[in-house]
Amino acid sequence: MAIVKTYKELLVWQKGISLVSKIYKVTEDFPRRETYGLTDQIRRASVSIPSNIAEGFGRRSKAEMGRYIQIALGSLYELETQLILASNLNYMPINIFQEIVRQISELDAMLQSFSFNLRHPKIPNPKTNQS
Repeated sequence: MAIVKTYKELLVWQKGISLVSKIYKVTEDFPRRETYGLTDQIRRASVSIPSNIAEGFGRRSKAEMGRYIQIALGSLYELETQLILASNLNYMPINIFQEIVRQISELDAMLQSFSFNLRHPKIPNPKTNQS
Protein backbone atom coordinates (compact mmCIF):
# COMPACT_ATOMS: atom_id res chain seq x y z
CA MET A 1 0.00 0.00 0.00
CA ALA A 2 1.38 3.41 -0.98
CA ILE A 3 1.73 6.13 1.61
CA VAL A 4 -0.53 9.10 1.00
CA LYS A 5 1.58 12.26 0.93
CA THR A 6 -1.15 14.85 0.47
CA TYR A 7 -4.87 15.06 1.18
CA LYS A 8 -5.41 15.62 -2.54
CA GLU A 9 -4.53 11.95 -3.10
CA LEU A 10 -7.44 10.82 -0.90
CA LEU A 11 -10.34 9.56 -3.01
CA VAL A 12 -12.76 10.69 -0.30
CA TRP A 13 -11.44 14.27 -0.61
CA GLN A 14 -11.68 14.09 -4.43
CA LYS A 15 -15.29 12.90 -4.20
CA GLY A 16 -15.99 15.74 -1.77
CA ILE A 17 -14.61 18.30 -4.23
CA SER A 18 -16.73 16.77 -6.99
CA LEU A 19 -19.82 17.12 -4.79
CA VAL A 20 -19.04 20.79 -4.04
CA SER A 21 -18.69 21.53 -7.75
CA LYS A 22 -22.06 19.91 -8.43
CA ILE A 23 -23.68 21.83 -5.57
CA TYR A 24 -22.41 25.17 -6.85
CA LYS A 25 -23.78 24.47 -10.33
CA VAL A 26 -27.17 23.34 -9.03
CA THR A 27 -27.62 26.25 -6.64
CA GLU A 28 -27.01 28.78 -9.43
CA ASP A 29 -30.60 28.10 -10.49
CA PHE A 30 -32.11 28.59 -7.01
CA PRO A 31 -34.35 31.64 -6.55
CA ARG A 32 -32.46 34.90 -5.99
CA ARG A 33 -34.35 35.43 -2.73
CA GLU A 34 -32.42 32.40 -1.38
CA THR A 35 -28.97 33.83 -2.16
CA TYR A 36 -28.30 34.68 1.49
CA GLY A 37 -30.49 31.92 2.85
CA LEU A 38 -30.68 28.32 1.77
CA THR A 39 -28.25 28.71 -1.16
CA ASP A 40 -25.55 30.07 1.13
CA GLN A 41 -26.20 27.39 3.76
CA ILE A 42 -26.03 24.58 1.20
CA ARG A 43 -22.82 25.88 -0.30
CA ARG A 44 -21.13 26.36 3.07
CA ALA A 45 -22.12 22.86 4.23
CA SER A 46 -20.79 21.30 1.02
CA VAL A 47 -17.48 23.20 1.16
CA SER A 48 -17.05 22.12 4.77
CA ILE A 49 -16.85 18.44 3.80
CA PRO A 50 -13.58 18.36 1.79
CA SER A 51 -12.23 21.27 3.86
CA ASN A 52 -12.48 19.22 7.05
CA ILE A 53 -10.93 16.20 5.38
CA ALA A 54 -7.99 18.38 4.33
CA GLU A 55 -7.69 20.02 7.75
CA GLY A 56 -7.76 16.66 9.51
CA PHE A 57 -5.04 15.35 7.21
CA GLY A 58 -2.92 18.37 8.02
CA ARG A 59 -3.13 17.67 11.75
CA ARG A 60 -0.92 14.59 11.26
CA SER A 61 -2.52 12.39 13.90
CA LYS A 62 -5.11 9.63 13.59
CA ALA A 63 -7.13 11.02 16.49
CA GLU A 64 -7.31 14.48 14.93
CA MET A 65 -8.04 13.05 11.49
CA GLY A 66 -10.85 11.01 12.99
CA ARG A 67 -12.27 14.09 14.69
CA TYR A 68 -12.31 16.04 11.43
CA ILE A 69 -13.85 13.11 9.55
CA GLN A 70 -16.69 13.21 12.08
CA ILE A 71 -17.12 16.94 11.46
CA ALA A 72 -17.18 16.27 7.70
CA LEU A 73 -19.91 13.67 8.29
CA GLY A 74 -21.91 16.20 10.26
CA SER A 75 -21.63 18.66 7.38
CA LEU A 76 -22.65 15.93 4.93
CA TYR A 77 -25.84 15.24 6.91
CA GLU A 78 -26.51 18.97 7.22
CA LEU A 79 -26.15 19.27 3.44
CA GLU A 80 -28.49 16.37 2.80
CA THR A 81 -31.12 17.90 5.09
CA GLN A 82 -30.89 21.24 3.31
CA LEU A 83 -31.15 19.56 -0.09
CA ILE A 84 -34.28 17.70 1.01
CA LEU A 85 -35.81 21.06 1.90
CA ALA A 86 -34.70 22.57 -1.43
CA SER A 87 -36.21 19.61 -3.27
CA ASN A 88 -39.46 19.93 -1.31
CA LEU A 89 -39.56 23.59 -2.36
CA ASN A 90 -39.04 22.53 -6.01
CA TYR A 91 -35.76 24.43 -6.33
CA MET A 92 -34.22 21.60 -8.36
CA PRO A 93 -35.39 18.82 -10.65
CA ILE A 94 -35.98 15.50 -8.87
CA ASN A 95 -33.45 13.66 -11.06
CA ILE A 96 -30.71 16.13 -10.04
CA PHE A 97 -31.72 15.77 -6.39
CA GLN A 98 -31.55 11.96 -6.66
CA GLU A 99 -28.15 12.13 -8.36
CA ILE A 100 -26.76 14.32 -5.57
CA VAL A 101 -28.27 12.06 -2.90
CA ARG A 102 -26.44 9.12 -4.52
CA GLN A 103 -23.18 11.09 -4.31
CA ILE A 104 -23.93 11.88 -0.67
CA SER A 105 -24.60 8.21 0.10
CA GLU A 106 -21.34 7.19 -1.54
CA LEU A 107 -19.41 9.85 0.37
CA ASP A 108 -21.15 8.86 3.60
CA ALA A 109 -20.03 5.24 3.19
CA MET A 110 -16.47 6.34 2.37
CA LEU A 111 -16.26 8.66 5.38
CA GLN A 112 -17.73 5.99 7.67
CA SER A 113 -15.21 3.45 6.41
CA PHE A 114 -12.34 5.93 6.73
CA SER A 115 -13.39 6.69 10.30
CA PHE A 116 -13.65 2.99 11.18
CA ASN A 117 -10.24 2.23 9.69
CA LEU A 118 -8.64 5.08 11.63
CA ARG A 119 -10.00 3.65 14.88
CA HIS A 120 -9.42 -0.04 14.01
CA PRO A 121 -6.59 -0.30 11.46
CA LYS A 122 -6.12 -4.07 11.82
CA ILE A 123 -9.76 -5.14 12.06
CA PRO A 124 -11.79 -5.81 8.88
CA ASN A 125 -14.68 -3.35 8.53
CA PRO A 126 -17.89 -5.41 8.88
CA LYS A 127 -19.83 -2.95 6.70
CA THR A 128 -17.51 -3.28 3.71
CA ASN A 129 -15.93 -6.64 4.46
CA GLN A 130 -12.55 -4.99 3.82
CA SER A 131 -9.59 -4.28 6.03
